[in-house]
Amino acid sequence: MLLPRALHSLLCALSCAWWLHSGAASRLKSPSLPIQPEREPLPFKGSSGCSFGGHFYSLEDKWHPDLGEPFGIMHCVQCHCEPQKPRRGKMMGKVNCKNIKQDCPALDCDNPVQLAGHCCKTCLQGGKQQIDSVLNTFEYFRRKSKEREEELHKSYNDRSYLSSEDVGPGESRTDFVAVLTGVKDSWLPCSSGVARVRFTLTRSSLTFSITYKRIASPSKIVFLDSDGTPAFEYRVPKGQSDMICGVWKNVAEPLLRQLQSEQMRISMSTSTGQREEVEGRIIKHRALFAETFSSILASEEENSAMGGIAMLTLSDTENNLHFILILQGLIQHKDKDPVLVPIRVQLLYRQHVLREIRANITSHDPDFAEVLTDLNSRELFWLSRGQLEIAVAAEGQDPRQISGFITGRKSCDTIQSVMSSNDALIPGKTGGVGSAIFSLHDNGTLHYQVQIAGLTSDVVSLTVELKPRRRNKRSILHDLTLDYSKATGQAVGTWSRLEARHIHMLLQNELFINVATAHSQEGELRGQIKALPYSGLEAPRHELPTPLAGHFVSPPVRTGASGHAWVSVDKHCHLHYEILVAGLSQTDDLTVNARLHGLAEIGELDDNTHMRLLTGFYGSKAQGVLKDISVELLKHLDQGTAFIQVSTKMNPQGEIRGQVHVPNNCEFGTRSEAEEEEEEFDDLLAKDPEELKKDPHTCFFENQHYPHGSSWTPNYDKCFSCICQKRTVICDPVICPALTCSRTIKPEGKCCPICDERKEPKDMKAPERVDEHPEGCYFEGDQKMHAPGTTWHPFVPPFGYIKCAVCSCKGSTGEVHCEKVTCPVLTCSHPVRRHPTDCCKVCPQEARTTAGLEQSDMMQADSPRYCKFGKNYYHNGDSWHPWVPLFGEMKCINCWCDHGVTKCQRKQCPLLTCSNITRTESSCCPECVDDKEEDDMMMKAPDKRQTWRHYCPPPPPPIPHLQDGPKARAAH
Repeated sequence: MLLPRALHSLLCALSCAWWLHSGAASRLKSPSLPIQPEREPLPFKGSSGCSFGGHFYSLEDKWHPDLGEPFGIMHCVQCHCEPQKPRRGKMMGKVNCKNIKQDCPALDCDNPVQLAGHCCKTCLQGGKQQIDSVLNTFEYFRRKSKEREEELHKSYNDRSYLSSEDVGPGESRTDFVAVLTGVKDSWLPCSSGVARVRFTLTRSSLTFSITYKRIASPSKIVFLDSDGTPAFEYRVPKGQSDMICGVWKNVAEPLLRQLQSEQMRISMSTSTGQREEVEGRIIKHRALFAETFSSILASEEENSAMGGIAMLTLSDTENNLHFILILQGLIQHKDKDPVLVPIRVQLLYRQHVLREIRANITSHDPDFAEVLTDLNSRELFWLSRGQLEIAVAAEGQDPRQISGFITGRKSCDTIQSVMSSNDALIPGKTGGVGSAIFSLHDNGTLHYQVQIAGLTSDVVSLTVELKPRRRNKRSILHDLTLDYSKATGQAVGTWSRLEARHIHMLLQNELFINVATAHSQEGELRGQIKALPYSGLEAPRHELPTPLAGHFVSPPVRTGASGHAWVSVDKHCHLHYEILVAGLSQTDDLTVNARLHGLAEIGELDDNTHMRLLTGFYGSKAQGVLKDISVELLKHLDQGTAFIQVSTKMNPQGEIRGQVHVPNNCEFGTRSEAEEEEEEFDDLLAKDPEELKKDPHTCFFENQHYPHGSSWTPNYDKCFSCICQKRTVICDPVICPALTCSRTIKPEGKCCPICDERKEPKDMKAPERVDEHPEGCYFEGDQKMHAPGTTWHPFVPPFGYIKCAVCSCKGSTGEVHCEKVTCPVLTCSHPVRRHPTDCCKVCPQEARTTAGLEQSDMMQADSPRYCKFGKNYYHNGDSWHPWVPLFGEMKCINCWCDHGVTKCQRKQCPLLTCSNITRTESSCCPECVDDKEEDDMMMKAPDKRQTWRHYCPPPPPPIPHLQDGPKARAAH
């Protein structure tokens, strides 16, 4: 196995300096210099943190480094992303790793054991077994230690992924709200626009839903820290509707503290027509959980810079409408001391006043809460149709008013339901599935799409119901049976007569959908209708998801579980998935986290043995992004011959499954990070000139704006290349490669001389014709044309010219070929680099030694015969135990040098059949306690021990045949 990326990160974080020219050379696009893709996409712009082993960590994050196979997770090493002193206003992160083994507590038991996945030994209480033999049939659960389960729990089992029955005591979602209005002290014209933003914080990810009024389509959302400095910027995609949905991932720990203490603000601006900007503070509010109706309050005045929101809800048993107003800019009072201001709140229908409340509020706290009691049937009907209007006016010398219509609560969440036989009023195990999605409109109509599959008999009714008050006493609200088609197994329609109480219950997750069949008259499938929080993934939630059922498993499984999944492939050929399950069988095993239900996997219909693990299942939901997808799997997704399944302890070969069809154009497989960066760079170049001026990282040079990261040839000298690095322009002269010919010429308009291959007139022949590409080759790095047959040092932003590589133009094909400069093997002990920009070292004239390869020569030699691991160099065929910083020598892992490539493998342990298993600190593999006692007896009798067990040194590891050529090996 090749040297793991994370181990390289650990070595570099502690003891290595980055070799600049090798890192730059790895970015050249040529067959001999392949680009290595990152494991994860680059962090969002504006985020601060640490990159380690292909992963991004937020400031203050702590983790155990995962060095990959065969090393695994280093449980005795803890890494910390430490905030560093801000540079140019941006907080930086630095990785610091330490050994935590010395912090292990002293134990008072006689025989402490080393549990898998733990650094410190523990005392087993009551003789509890380390591993439950029941789990042996499920390799994933046996292999993953408790620490790994906690890591998965951290990634997936948080508040936004829990259904109402999964939420434990004291747990709650962290929700925030903001009211955005025009800014009076801004250089922009004062806006009359108003926006409402609802946020949900899930660990370090902040999702947001934005609705707005009296403002053009926004183009940019900016989060501001306590100092007013932009912390994160979100560009609104073109063509997005009146609801803006977004996510801020990896929010840094200092910013999370500011968010929790309500010190952050959010700004929204437009770019078309007259530019407008609205802004407001992000706050927590107690009314967010109970809110089922809402209204955005705006003024009819131009440039008013005022507005507000109303959050409303119905009483559970009476027709009382509770509401809270959050007002901004309506009360204008400049006194330092708070004063009482009279306001008037009216409930209107078509400009007719139905209810009116007068009260006084303080100028420093302009929020107001009240209740409208005993709404009559007409008022409730108008409320359900979105026809009631709420108006708030400030009375006095300067009367001002804001108003808005009341509608059902809006957000980017998805109203959906998974129907399973285990959740039916009479639970069963049929292997069937039901799936539904709903869309609530402002006029109170509810659009629904339902699909059903795998039933034991025909559907006789499909209904939306309340929770039964008594056992088997159903309360039906609406019948969808007439919209159901037996041929398609779907029901699509609109419920146009929702009452206000029904809308309230729908948004409070209090409704259910029931499927009754000929064999199960009370219901074979049933599911709760509830909101699925917006996650930020590119999942097509407006479409029916893929149903997951035991009926689709091969062979079919009679299970009470079911589920559905949204799956999509983005432009980078990454797979986004969101999976929900209901009625999944749970384990009573206490040695496994009680919420770890199973595994989500993806595979191909014609190959059930090779499946990709998506994630472990906690609670009832799982989601994520799968990046490194094979071309074959992408083809199967495009053809509809792929499947997603959920496996459990009870059904390790699959409990529920669904066939997935995701059309895509990824015939060449998952794109590398370099290709994605190139496309992002092309997008930057295509930016509107006006947008470039607003970008703080744009460079202005020779009366022209250039985006950050771009390169160009300046007008003042064609033999220079310039790059833009965050408002700084760096121009370097073209570096010409050394020529070995005796005669050179410099063509007109070119920067570097070339060899003059012309012969004497008498021997002159007709010049070779290059018809296909007479103009030469175009190189992306310096964005220049190069004549056929010429050579040059490549220009790689942001490093400039790389003298350790030479590119040439093949005139017959127009292709650019780049390869590393081969440095000669030196015989001196202290080679030097004559100039800082030189690629190869040379021997000083006064210090020549005998032939022999020193360490410094190994660093610059391109021969693939030697390997570098950490600070040490090894000859071809050498083997060793790797040394890992903070952990020491890993005697259970063998590494060897295979023609310039370091390969490592963990010692293979035999499968033990005994019941009493232990593992000592000095041994690599677990042992049977009985065998260990026999070994201890033999230790007391050395003469007999030699006849009892013989030690044979293991054979050297095999060196597999490398099929790639010398160029690929050298690239490693």
